[in-house]
Amino acid sequence: MDSESFPGGTALDLGRAGGHVVGWDRELTEAGRCLRAPGGPRLVLVRGERGAGRSAFAHAVAAGLRADGVAVLALTCVTGDETHPLLVALRLTTLARERRPAAGRQRAAGGPGAEALAAMERGDRTALADALHAALALVSPVVVVVDDAQYADAASLAVLSGIGGISAGRSAPDVRLLLTVVRHDAVADALPTELPTELPHGTGPLEPMADSAASRTIVLPRLAPREVAELVALRVKAAPDTLLARQAYQLTRGIPAVVEALLTGWSRQGAIRVADGHAFLDTGAAVPALPDDDRYLAALHALGEPRRTVAGALSVLWPLGRRAAALVARSTGLSGEEVDDGVRRLVAAGILDELPAADGEPVRGWRFRAPLVEHAVRERLGPLERRRLSAAVVEAVWAAQDAADAGDGEPGAAALVEEADARTYLPDRIADAGSRVDRERAVRELSSAAQRLHPDPEGLGMLRWLRAALRLIEEPATRELALLRYAKAAYVTGDHLTVRNATEAILRSPDEGLTAVTLQDAASLLVGSIAAEDGGPRLSQIASPQWWESLRLPDLAVVPGRVLALCLTERWQEALDLLAATEAVWDTDPLGRLLPRLYQSVAELVSGRPERFERDLALPMRGLPPDTLYTVTLVQADRLLDARDLSGATALLAGRGLDHASLPPYTRFLVSHLQGRWDDALARARRMVAHHQVVHPTVNHHLLTARMAGILLAQGRTTGATRLIDAARGRRDGPLEASLDHAEAEVLRTLGNPAGAELALRRGLASADARDHVHGTDELWAALAALLADEGRLDEAAVCLRRVERIVDRTGNGRARLLHLLGSARLTRDRPDEARRRLLDAVELARSRAQPFETAVTLLTAAAAGAGPADALLEAYELFGEIGCALWRFRTRAAMREAGRTVPGRKQATSENEQILATLLAEGLTNRHIATVLGLSEDAVANRLTRLFARTGLRSRTEVVKAVLTGRPLTDVRP
Repeated sequence: MDSESFPGGTALDLGRAGGHVVGWDRELTEAGRCLRAPGGPRLVLVRGERGAGRSAFAHAVAAGLRADGVAVLALTCVTGDETHPLLVALRLTTLARERRPAAGRQRAAGGPGAEALAAMERGDRTALADALHAALALVSPVVVVVDDAQYADAASLAVLSGIGGISAGRSAPDVRLLLTVVRHDAVADALPTELPTELPHGTGPLEPMADSAASRTIVLPRLAPREVAELVALRVKAAPDTLLARQAYQLTRGIPAVVEALLTGWSRQGAIRVADGHAFLDTGAAVPALPDDDRYLAALHALGEPRRTVAGALSVLWPLGRRAAALVARSTGLSGEEVDDGVRRLVAAGILDELPAADGEPVRGWRFRAPLVEHAVRERLGPLERRRLSAAVVEAVWAAQDAADAGDGEPGAAALVEEADARTYLPDRIADAGSRVDRERAVRELSSAAQRLHPDPEGLGMLRWLRAALRLIEEPATRELALLRYAKAAYVTGDHLTVRNATEAILRSPDEGLTAVTLQDAASLLVGSIAAEDGGPRLSQIASPQWWESLRLPDLAVVPGRVLALCLTERWQEALDLLAATEAVWDTDPLGRLLPRLYQSVAELVSGRPERFERDLALPMRGLPPDTLYTVTLVQADRLLDARDLSGATALLAGRGLDHASLPPYTRFLVSHLQGRWDDALARARRMVAHHQVVHPTVNHHLLTARMAGILLAQGRTTGATRLIDAARGRRDGPLEASLDHAEAEVLRTLGNPAGAELALRRGLASADARDHVHGTDELWAALAALLADEGRLDEAAVCLRRVERIVDRTGNGRARLLHLLGSARLTRDRPDEARRRLLDAVELARSRAQPFETAVTLLTAAAAGAGPADALLEAYELFGEIGCALWRFRTRAAMREAGRTVPGRKQATSENEQILATLLAEGLTNRHIATVLGLSEDAVANRLTRLFARTGLRSRTEVVKAVLTGRPLTDVRP
């Protein structure tokens, strides 16, 4: 038998990072020290609950010992071993004999093995102990590892105790023992970060061994949240985002085997998506149901009935606390004694935990040790049983709420849901109960719960509850209004297929009770969802009158739908012409004209005429339905954020009562980007990339990609930015790609390719001009002017700058004005006083706009020209650091040294220099390209690389790349 195997052991793989098993650094160190130290304990007893990873821990300890040349004998006990006295001792004797040198095996062949077997058969503990002692003496010093020792027979444990010198018997000084045993001790209330380091010993044959002075007990802790995140990263080979890491921890409470089971289930579903080296949980991903052979379900099955029935009922009822036991009996027909016995057995088996009470009661209730197990048990309930149990919950909670409202209930009686997520538990139960509870009240509560979650960025249940409410509504017109609300909610979450299906169902067979304005909303949602899904030929079809003829809709719905389709295919003048020709159709009442007027103002804004848009921003919006106000406000805010008008967008949102948390992901990304909260912006952008939500049905379809690429470039991620831009490129006749052209030009210019950058900028300007698109072109004209000025082509640069000036005059846009000031200062270098005045004006304007990156770039530009405040370089340096602009911070350090200024934090500066160099290496750049990006010579780059390898202990570019891709700071990889 191979002594490295653990027959019957767990398949749990906790993953390895840097040579250690995740979460057990301290415990592995302690176990190894105890088993190696000459005067150390003779027995190490490893305790842990089911799924704690005892077998994996034993494997890791054994591997470490073998690596140091220590002999290890390892076996695993299984259920039933306890009924065969001395079986484990015999197996160990056989293992030891097989590990003897070949000569020893030949001399001792035959007798001793038969004698040991005979000793076991006659129950002669002394004889078998002698045989085991003799066999171990031939392979000592040795560590004996017995996994799942709770299944070992008492006689064998007594033999091991004697040989290990833990109790009276024939001890073997050169033998150490490592035993693992399952123990389901109660865990602390609330989600723990890890188990207590000491747990009380149990009873039975192991207790004397554990209590011996010659033993040491190690309790395997649960994984802390950060360790669960590390385990997820190792499994999916990408850094998990906050939501994925948090859900992984909350569903598993840090039990290693449950984490593994969860990740396996999600992987089989294809629910984990990866973008830019980060992992995300798919929108609406279901919690996976554990398979029948899972260790927890197998343990539950072994308990038999009626305990399984009790567990099934508690998977729905447990959040009601102590009241749950009575409801289980009432709902299942079991007696109170049967329920109490079932609960006790489930607790003993490590499936349930008791929740201690603070009021002197024994417990305040029970909960499943792992929510994933609770989910698996609940999923195995039949639909009727689940509906009945959920109805019991809903009726109990509603009764308590009604009593509390009437002043008849006990204090706090309305708050029956003691332990579950109060946001989701009751709505989930209402949704499951369906028609078994009051329909009208259920619809009201489901709709209210969904509204509280809106826009539900974590996917907690908004769409599920609205869908359940739909099933309970019987009146056709009311149902279609609810279907429209459902579609609007789905649009915010990016579920455009649901939007399209819902709105097409409304438009193809509208109820007579629906108003023309309601149908207008549905038509606009349909067009927007199609644009977000593909934006291709179908959108062009919808822009034609023929597509709408078969729908038999009122003109007030058709015209705005067509106009929106024209806008989203960037046929701005056609959209304005159609609106002008049909004004009598849509300009009928304040609500009916709202969307057409919005589309009109946006079309004019894009064409360089912002007057109507700016007037509409100031219009009173009182009396609008909340969802209509939300839609209009977001469209307007997105246009302001597109133009980098952060203060205008912030004021608009605040004035309309929308805070940051209520915004959809796209808008939150734009806000976070301009606020300089780039970590937050990148996290949201990566999630949208992973979920294929990059193209948005807006004026600038590719804005998210372009600004995300800008962030990556500022961090030194040149290749990442290029890949992102290339992936977003579409069809020749697709949405305008001018913003992608601008982003590409910035990358090419950084890499030292001004000719390619100029080509990209001119391509973007030509395509914008062909579509009568002025909005945002100030960025491209200013970039082209700067590029031409750097090459000494000042006359051409002046022409470009005049185009920027024209945009400033037409739109009054603050960003365009700032770009014009910076560009004109560059062209008036021969007139220092004028250039200085323009730069000072630029700094003042940038400060007033309160956008950290924009302000920092302006300060750096002014300082480089000898203008701006005295501490401009230091302020720019600090701002770039706060935002996370590694490349710009490097450039600012260079500018500070050139100006004779001291760079603060020498140690930190050195670390940052190494990190940006490593990042560029990880991007696959050659030394020549790195030199270009950093503004250094190739020799300087080579010298810096040599120092990097020497300081970190890394030996190759491959190791540097690995360190960067895993997100580990270079300081962590130093020997």
